[in-house]
Amino acid sequence: MMGRRAPRFTMTDGALPAGLWLIGLGPGDLGLMTSQAIEHARACEHRFLEGYTATLPTDQETLLENLIGPWQRAMRPTIEEPSEILALARDTSVAILVVGDPMQATTHIDLEAHCDEQSIDFSVIPGLSATSLAVSLSGLQSYRFGRQVTLPFAYGDYLATSPLELIDANYTNNLHTLVLFDLDPTGMGVDEPQPMQAAAAVELLSRMVDRLAEREGSTRESLAAPIAKWDGILMSDLGTPDQRVVSGDLEELAKVEGGRMHCLVLPADFAGLEREAYERRRGQS
Repeated sequence: MMGRRAPRFTMTDGALPAGLWLIGLGPGDLGLMTSQAIEHARACEHRFLEGYTATLPTDQETLLENLIGPWQRAMRPTIEEPSEILALARDTSVAILVVGDPMQATTHIDLEAHCDEQSIDFSVIPGLSATSLAVSLSGLQSYRFGRQVTLPFAYGDYLATSPLELIDANYTNNLHTLVLFDLDPTGMGVDEPQPMQAAAAVELLSRMVDRLAEREGSTRESLAAPIAKWDGILMSDLGTPDQRVVSGDLEELAKVEGGRMHCLVLPADFAGLEREAYERRRGQS
């Protein structure tokens, strides 16, 4: 029987039954990891830290073993071709530890399908997600956000314009956009992540505007304003002691350096108290 929810469990119960456990670690500070997540991670016989959709700060990785026990790192090939992990999960309890909330990534939803096909028990322990933190900390109204967008690195001559088209669709419907920055310039999910910086993100958006205009024969009216003058709220390392939330136009935000994990909110028209919230975040560091 496949579990959609984690069964009730305490440390006095002993080991967990065989199966695959997706466990959310929270956004980056292990102090935000739930007691349920800690208990289940400790009780699993095997632990893998998924290391390509998001990462822990180095000091938190060091603390993780002291908190829950030994773990191995699992990069994209191990998670997307999970035969080794699933073989373990048939007979033992296996934890895949995910920074943030484990079911935010399509790859992890695919793991559920694999378990269902092979009659392997599958359970999820949710974690606090940086995406929900971003919406809250932006100071903008949560109900006014449209579809979330990931901004990927360009690969050679290939430059996707679909992220810009989604941003534009949100904007024309007067909806804010949360833009997540890519972590992997190679697109392979094998090497240590190299988070996109703000300057690179602004340059990519500018190139996307030009590429889309070239493809469509003209610049859309909704994209006519220079990228440099777009309003934005840049957020870094949410849920950690290094957290930063700063607003400004994209020319200003492109000058912000440092940080491990980044996202950007591109506001539509401000409503109610949103403009005041935006101004309070201007120039903060």
